[in-house]
Amino acid sequence: SIGSIAAYNFSLLGRLCAMTGATSYKSAWEETVGASTAWIPGSSCVIKTFFAVLAYSMVLGDTFSALFETFGFNVSREKALIGLTVTVLMPLCKLKDLSSLAPFSLVGIAGMLYTALAMAVRFFDGSYAEGGKLAADVAESLRPALGTKGASAVFSSNAFILICMLSTAYMAHFNAPKFYLELENNTIARWNTCVATSFSISILFFIGIAAMGFSTFGGASNGLILNNYSTKDSLMGFSRVAVAFALVFTYPLAFVGCRDGTLEMMQVPKEERTDAKLNNLTYIILASVTAVAMKITDLSFIMSFGGATLGNALIYVYPAIMFRSAVKNLGDDATAAQKLEVKLAMAFAALGIGMGAIGTKMALGKL
Repeated sequence: SIGSIAAYNFSLLGRLCAMTGATSYKSAWEETVGASTAWIPGSSCVIKTFFAVLAYSMVLGDTFSALFETFGFNVSREKALIGLTVTVLMPLCKLKDLSSLAPFSLVGIAGMLYTALAMAVRFFDGSYAEGGKLAADVAESLRPALGTKGASAVFSSNAFILICMLSTAYMAHFNAPKFYLELENNTIARWNTCVATSFSISILFFIGIAAMGFSTFGGASNGLILNNYSTKDSLMGFSRVAVAFALVFTYPLAFVGCRDGTLEMMQVPKEERTDAKLNNLTYIILASVTAVAMKITDLSFIMSFGGATLGNALIYVYPAIMFRSAVKNLGDDATAAQKLEVKLAMAFAALGIGMGAIGTKMALGKL
């Protein structure tokens, strides 16, 4: 249901662009609510993309450190992250045209599908169950810890942390206007079909990954589930390579969103965004992200806290506020269906606020 609501609001943002002629998340707010408060969603997008890039760096640091260990080299996550940032991520983030990365994204998707299948294999063959052939190769804290509560555990307050992490998982809404505008023959019907198809695939994929990971390791599941698997596990070793490949070549996409959003908030005109300015800002953001990623190791906190606060706002709250204002601005031209839909959107916004408040409290309580 979380994925379905996220899909609805993603579609709603595209429809808002069709109604108002907006070309970005921030401009959609300007056209509906007003320019004086547009800094609110604008800054939220920048901070949220910073969290996304930070999560990428944390995962890459852990993944490359584990890969080095697989090949017999003892390299800390800090050294791995610094080396990767300087030699690979920085040159990629300085690219002015990211279209050349498109083929690598398709390879990355294939790699993620392989990871899902590999996790399923390890669940069904029992390699990490008690007495399994690989169970002793992982740290005690990462070994399976399966409880007895069953489905009733869903009603635990800790479930809100998972819900907020899902908000981060489905977080692409700051790019919804861009995707709508770039969709060929972007009628509302084609847009809705595109959104429904892509989110349905994502929902099924996330369910599969989460089910296999949690069924294998239970309460011991790490924020980055690949950390639970042995570095001697060749099957999962290829998964680490696949995930690393996917993240490295999608990293610039999230990074550019953060950098360009920062320039927009600084009100730097596009004609003044010289290569020198872009590169200098790239160095500053990358250095900041890397420094934070070296200090923070709990990915689940970043995912849950970011999802509970900015994720919920960008997915549930801001689109509802914009849609309500857009319908109000139509005056007598607003249809009965649009007025009714405003109530639905605001209900989802209230749900997002409630989940966010509880999720934030639970995430901070884990510190």
